[in-house]
Amino acid sequence: MAQVVLNIEDLRRLAKRRLPRAVFDYIDGGADAEVTLRENCRVFNDVTFRPRGAVATTNCDLQVKVLGISLEVPFLLAPLGSSRLFYPKGEIVAAREAGRAGTAYILSTLSGCRLEEVKAATTGPAFYQLYLCGGRDVALNAIERARAAGYSALVVTIDTPVAGMRERDVRNGVRELSSRSLFKMLPYLWQFAIRPRWVAGFFLDGGLMNFPNVVLPDKGPMLYADVGVALEQAVVSWTDLRWIRKAWGGPIIVKGLLTSEDARRAAAEGADAIVVSNHGGRQLDTVSPTLRALPEVVAAVGDRVEVLVDGGIRRGSDVVKAICLGARAVLIGRAYGYGLGAAGAHGVARAIEILRKDIERTLKLLGCSSLAELDSSLVDVPRTWDGVNHPAPHVKEITK
Repeated sequence: MAQVVLNIEDLRRLAKRRLPRAVFDYIDGGADAEVTLRENCRVFNDVTFRPRGAVATTNCDLQVKVLGISLEVPFLLAPLGSSRLFYPKGEIVAAREAGRAGTAYILSTLSGCRLEEVKAATTGPAFYQLYLCGGRDVALNAIERARAAGYSALVVTIDTPVAGMRERDVRNGVRELSSRSLFKMLPYLWQFAIRPRWVAGFFLDGGLMNFPNVVLPDKGPMLYADVGVALEQAVVSWTDLRWIRKAWGGPIIVKGLLTSEDARRAAAEGADAIVVSNHGGRQLDTVSPTLRALPEVVAAVGDRVEVLVDGGIRRGSDVVKAICLGARAVLIGRAYGYGLGAAGAHGVARAIEILRKDIERTLKLLGCSSLAELDSSLVDVPRTWDGVNHPAPHVKEITK
């Protein structure tokens, strides 16, 4: 794989070849016209490096602490709902590879695997991402299970009052395919007929999954077809954060904010960390790309809470740029999701290794021996980017 797969885009191409169209587009697609989806990646090109020459660096320290937990690399595996569709027992597979790499895995509420099994699969830390699907009592049950299983932190997603309009999913018949009605499914089954190896693995893994961490009273695990309605009834408000914090009793990360106002509010409500995130461009289209929003958020909260960021990260140099602009670490989602879809554990491991080596090489070329040496004096940013907080501001004109 190391000879065939040189970058994350190579993994993306392999995933596209292996997965049915509906499953690949679920990973790959975004909301509406996918403007934010594209901008999340493109915006990294607006930030350029200012390397230090004549510096000999033999070894680089990639360790970072998030919520006091030491990680061997400065990225965590983000929550990816329905990962079990990408590869049999996908969440367990990804969590195991995260642990082997010495980093944290964040499990989505909308997982096809039980949270206890996922935690048992990893030798590293695991965080649990929380939606309020099914209401407060259902969420409290999941919180208690996560605490008992040994999860280190709770990640509360605040940007999903409704599911975004993901046009690829509509065209691919995702709702019809999850309806369990052969009549509704029939026009879309061709996508699966041309991927027999995926189909075989899918049925050997149990077929269309449910969500065992969302246990509804008198119904059992929530069905796949019920996700859309459940999300619309699962809006998280700032007042919800108070009872969630009380029930959890441990570190809380608030994920899905893009503005200084929300960042300050999250800090005031007791968040231990925040994630600058637009849900990978899958919710409200044409919002700011996350790297662009990062300096504003960092300037707003200072050292009060740890700031993480996700969105558009495909290369190790992207990770380094985010850290230069104030992020403690980053979350990667599609980058390892493509690997999972392409080749299961081998694909996830390869995605992690690509990013790790990219980061190490970038640090050496910058003349830095550790992440601690990174600051925004090592990058140029466009003049239109306000809120950049670093000891020696460097801005540049960008002409379109």
